[in-house]
Amino acid sequence: MSFRLPRLRRHNRRRDDRNDDRRDARARHLAVAAALTTTAALVSACGGDASGSQDETVIKLVDPGNAGLLAYAKKTGILEERLEAADARVEWGGSYGSFTATIDAVRSADVTLLEGAISPVIGYLSTSKDVKIFAVADRSRHPKAPVADGLVVQKDSPITAIEQLVGKQVAVNKGGRGEYLLGLALDKAGVAQDKVEKVYLNPVQAAGAFQSGKVDAWWAIVRGYPTAVAAGAKTLVTSNEVDDDDLTMLAARTELVDENPEALKIVVDTLAELRKEANADPAKLQNVFTDSGPTATSGAALERDTEVDRYANPFRPVEDADLATIQTVADYFADHDFISKPVKASDAAVQLGS
Repeated sequence: MSFRLPRLRRHNRRRDDRNDDRRDARARHLAVAAALTTTAALVSACGGDASGSQDETVIKLVDPGNAGLLAYAKKTGILEERLEAADARVEWGGSYGSFTATIDAVRSADVTLLEGAISPVIGYLSTSKDVKIFAVADRSRHPKAPVADGLVVQKDSPITAIEQLVGKQVAVNKGGRGEYLLGLALDKAGVAQDKVEKVYLNPVQAAGAFQSGKVDAWWAIVRGYPTAVAAGAKTLVTSNEVDDDDLTMLAARTELVDENPEALKIVVDTLAELRKEANADPAKLQNVFTDSGPTATSGAALERDTEVDRYANPFRPVEDADLATIQTVADYFADHDFISKPVKASDAAVQLGS
């Protein structure tokens, strides 16, 4: 017995050691699991994931559709790639039928960066200060560039001159490019602004009202004008025949401007680079994702869009001269009561600096 007892003790000690090792391993496993659970809970509470930075700037853009600079940028991923240097990323959102709908999305912060004309932004900024224009592009004056906008009447309308619109109903987008251009055209023709009844409709609504004859004329903008002309509408005056100071612009919510101006510089530089490429090869901005289906263009519309991109000008950061231009447009809006209160260019725009 004296010989076996020591062996039993050694056996028991080995068994106890193994049990201790198992308990230690189990404790370590539980500790790791608890740590992972805590991390996941924290990430979920912050609205992010473990792979992203909580300080990363998110730039929310509208769905660009199947054509244009932003569509090409989305397809190539060039914005996502370059914005990494400014700790920022792009989030592509929904599509909107008009600038008014888009600006509502900006107001709710579903969109934080948008493209458009200065004139509707001036209209928006008369009631809100949550966006800033940070880049602009001159509207094309090239003689071969397609006409962008025009005042149209039905093909069988007896109206042949703008002076004959006295007492007539004209559809325009309120506080936007349509109302601005109509005002300039009336001034040039010597017709008082209050002699024409303006019907405020967004472009989609205006197209329907014009086609159904509910209005006598329509200042058609963007795709509305070539579509109306293709359907036989007569043009009384175009944007090329009035001395407008409008610019194409990029604007962002104020908090985005304050948070990461470097990211906005990258957006401007990248889109300017793509625009110059498109001037040389405008076909790359057409039917970017598909050349068939409802979002694709063909025929005369495709040819026109191609020529628009061939002669379009690149974006640049807002300069001193641009502030003066913005103020000119804002003053015109205020003087003609297109907006409820004056807008200062210094409030409407920001210079990102070098």
